[in-house]
Amino acid sequence: METKSWTAIKDDVYGSKGTERRDELERDFGGFKIGLMLKKAREEKHLTQTELGELVDKKREYISKIENNGSNLMLKTLHDIVVKGFDGKVKISIEM
Repeated sequence: METKSWTAIKDDVYGSKGTERRDELERDFGGFKIGLMLKKAREEKHLTQTELGELVDKKREYISKIENNGSNLMLKTLHDIVVKGFDGKVKISIEM
C-alpha cells in the first residue's frame, strides 16, 4: 500500500493549488484554525463564551459560531476579542 502525503491527498481530492475548489478548502481551513485558536485562548483565560461575549459586546451564540468556524469573522471583531477579551495583541502577516 502506497502512503500519500496530506498535500498529495488534497491535490487528488480538491485539485491543485490555485483551483477554485482547493482555494475554497484553504479558506475554510483557515477560518477553522482561527476559531480553534480563539477557543483555546478563551479557555486559557478561564472565560466562558458568555463572559467573553460580555467583554466584547457579543452574544454567546456568536462567540460559539466564531469558535466553530471563524471564516466570516470581521477584523474589528477579531481585534476586540483579542484585545478586550484576552488583553492580547493581534499580529497579521501577509505572504506573497
